[in-house]
Amino acid sequence: MNFPAIHNIHLITDILSIFIGYQYYKYLRDKKGDHLQSEKRHGVIIGAAAGAFLGSRLLAYLEHMNRITDFSLTTIFSNKTIVGGVIGGIIGVELAKVILKIKNSTGDLLTLPLILGIIIGRIGCFLTGVTDGTVGNVSAVPWAFDQGDGLMRHPTALYEILFLAICFFVLKVMLQKPRAEGAVFKIFVLLYLSFRFFVEFIKPREIVLFDLSYIQLVSGLVIACYAFLLLKIYYKRV
Repeated sequence: MNFPAIHNIHLITDILSIFIGYQYYKYLRDKKGDHLQSEKRHGVIIGAAAGAFLGSRLLAYLEHMNRITDFSLTTIFSNKTIVGGVIGGIIGVELAKVILKIKNSTGDLLTLPLILGIIIGRIGCFLTGVTDGTVGNVSAVPWAFDQGDGLMRHPTALYEILFLAICFFVLKVMLQKPRAEGAVFKIFVLLYLSFRFFVEFIKPREIVLFDLSYIQLVSGLVIACYAFLLLKIYYKRV
């Protein structure tokens, strides 16, 4: 199968992912209610957006810095990675909560909109082909196909879309049952970063340490942290 890359589509899907994700968040907020005051809610959203923007660019820069010859801000900020965006968004939210003196967890309401946004963004990665560096390694698996450079590759964007679609429906069911505040969001972070940790082995990457890339090293640290947090929640409820 030969799949010609569709250029300039990534910007459109990025904008759609933000717009549709936010509209879905507002729908869930109005349907389920939100314990935060309006100004605090907006502060959390701003913290998440700023953290995601900076985190996605910083981790992408580390991941690709050996291949970057032009160190202008334009070049650096044109690269991004979802893993950095998720982790940066978490840090941004936690900083906003400290500033605004919010003690409750705010993640569960954002879980499904975040998954939906990532799915839409990954559609852009799939349609862009090899130009954004998100394709898989060359492979002989039956479902490998040409994504624009004449080589048969793992369709890693499709793997992620399928994985996220399963996460969406499973976590949606989990959110309908009483659980510890913030637990579902933590489960999503643990699942998503675990998926990314392993799928990076079949993608082009820069090895840093222990045969791992920056994305895998950072993901591993956050996975360990969230596994510990989930264990604390579990033992509190037992």
